[in-house]
Amino acid sequence: MDPVFTYPVSASENQTTVESFLRKRGYSHHILTGLKQTEDGICLNGVRTYTTWRLQTGDLLTVHLRETDTSDQILPRPVPFTIVYEDEHILVVNKPSDTPVHPSIGNYENTLANGVSWYFSQQGKPFVFRCINRLDRDTTGLVLLAKHALSGAILSGAMTRREIHRTYQAITYGDLPAKGTIDAPIARLDGSVIMRTVDYERGERSVTHYTTLARQNGFSFLELHLETGRTHQIRVHMSHIGHPLVGDTMYGPADQTLIARQALHSAALSFSHPITGEPMKFHCELPDDMKHLLEIRG
Repeated sequence: MDPVFTYPVSASENQTTVESFLRKRGYSHHILTGLKQTEDGICLNGVRTYTTWRLQTGDLLTVHLRETDTSDQILPRPVPFTIVYEDEHILVVNKPSDTPVHPSIGNYENTLANGVSWYFSQQGKPFVFRCINRLDRDTTGLVLLAKHALSGAILSGAMTRREIHRTYQAITYGDLPAKGTIDAPIARLDGSVIMRTVDYERGERSVTHYTTLARQNGFSFLELHLETGRTHQIRVHMSHIGHPLVGDTMYGPADQTLIARQALHSAALSFSHPITGEPMKFHCELPDDMKHLLEIRG
C-alpha cells in the first residue's frame, strides 16, 4: 500500500520549508527520514526536492509514501472479524470475543493481527499492522486500524491528545446511580504481569464516566466513556466501586454460567479522518451474548 499525496502550495505557505509544510500535515520524523531515502519520495513540480527547500505559491508538492516496514512476523491466518468501514487510509473492524488483538506467547495464530494479515494477503497486498485502539481478548467491538504510516502517525497523535472518542457498553452486578465518574489511579498489581489495581500511591490517573441505561434484576446496563486509556481500566474501576462486570472472572466473581466472558463491548468510535479531516462516527451493535444476558434478566 503505497499512497501518493499531492499538495498545492497556497499563498499563506509561501517560503515555508518542505519539512515544515509536511510536518504541519502530520508527517513524523520517522516518515520524513524514509522519504528522504526514497528516490522520488518528495517531488516539487515533478522534480525530486529536499526538505530544506522553500516553497513558493502555486508549487505542487508530491509525496510517494512507500512502506519500508513490514509485519512479516505476523502469520496470515483466517481469523474471523467483520469490516465496518474501509478506505485507502483506514480500516474499522468489529472484533469478536476470544480474539487477542496482537500475537503474544501462546497466541501466535489466533489474533486479530493474524486475521487482518490474512485479509490483505488474499488480495496480494502487503500490510503493516497498525492498531490505534486496543481491546482485551474477550472485549468485543470496534477497532481502528491505520493502513499506512501517515494515517498511523496522525491517528496515534489524535489518540494521545484524546481526540479519538470511545464509547463502551457493559453489564455489571448491582444497581448503579443514573450517572457517575470514577477517578482512581491504576497501577500494575504487585506480583502479576496481567492484573491491574487501583493504587493511590503508584497509579496513573484514570478516569471513567458512566451512564446507566437500564437496571433490572440486580444488573446495570451501562454506557461508558474513557477520559484515559489504562489497561483493563473499565474492569478495574467497576470492580473497585463494588460493581464488577458480569463474567469478569479476573476482577469479579468466578461465575461464567451467565456469560463466558466479561460483558464489555466497544460500541462506538468517533474521530476526524486522518487525511480528509472529515468527522467519522461508527456504531457497533451489542453482541448476541450480551443481548441474551439482558433478555434473561429482563
